[in-house]
Amino acid sequence: MDFSGFDIALLVLVALVVLVLFKGIRTIPQGYNYTVERFGRYTKTLSPGLNLIVPFVDRIGAKLNMMEQVLDVPTQEIITRDNATVAVDGVAFYQVLNAAQAAYQVAGLENAILNLTMTNIRTVMGSMDLDELLSNRDAINERLLRVVDEAAHPWGIKITRVEIKDINPPANLVESMGRQMMAERNKRAQILDAEGLKQSQILEAEGRKEAAFRDAEARERSAEAEARATQVVSEAISKGDVQALNYFVALKYTEALTRIGSATNSKVVLMPMEASSLIGTLGGIGEIAKEVFRGDGTAGTPRQAARPPVVRPSES
Repeated sequence: MDFSGFDIALLVLVALVVLVLFKGIRTIPQGYNYTVERFGRYTKTLSPGLNLIVPFVDRIGAKLNMMEQVLDVPTQEIITRDNATVAVDGVAFYQVLNAAQAAYQVAGLENAILNLTMTNIRTVMGSMDLDELLSNRDAINERLLRVVDEAAHPWGIKITRVEIKDINPPANLVESMGRQMMAERNKRAQILDAEGLKQSQILEAEGRKEAAFRDAEARERSAEAEARATQVVSEAISKGDVQALNYFVALKYTEALTRIGSATNSKVVLMPMEASSLIGTLGGIGEIAKEVFRGDGTAGTPRQAARPPVVRPSES
């Protein structure tokens, strides 16, 4: 089949149109942005979807992932402020917000973020003591995030998270920290025991003080009652009432016998006299009082008091 010149020209034209369309149409996947360069200079950024560029003039420069990405921070040794050496590794999360800045403001974006993160980890953690380093991981993460995000902001990226994964002190240092923790706990236990003993002794002393105060108060009231009773008996005797004297003497004598009889170290009680002797004694005292104080309460000449009958214990 012979082709004329027109047919050949038409075929060339169709092929050229197809080539132009192939070069001028760009499909961008979701989550990516492409930069467009015209004669080596950045002109625009292509967003996800179907995009048109000038064929043979514009070309795709950088293809950037706009999704949040994770960057593993390798293990590195850090010397703390108190000269302790620890091995630290971590992870950083970042997201490209401006494709043009990420493509043209820094060379090797991931490597730049990695070195920036590692440098700031050494700076932040090296300014802290070991105890502070192990107990304030959240504060370290927050400080690292703020510093790294501020440094990476001109690159058109956002550092979303910086996390310290592991902090590994040397084995001998871990053993020393364990002994220190045990000693501290033993110290706290001894302090608590001492505080408990102190409180117990204070409460016991307060109890003894309260008991002594109440015993003294009871003795004081008993003495006041005894003095009052003695005063009443004295007033009665001065008025010529001998019955009060008889009652007072008999009461004291009976109390004395009761104490003698209830003694725990006595099994046999030897009575100095029989009950009749007690009655006779009381009667004799009454007769003497009657002689001294007459019925009208005036003092007279004492008469010979009748001697009470002496009751001798019968011989067995």
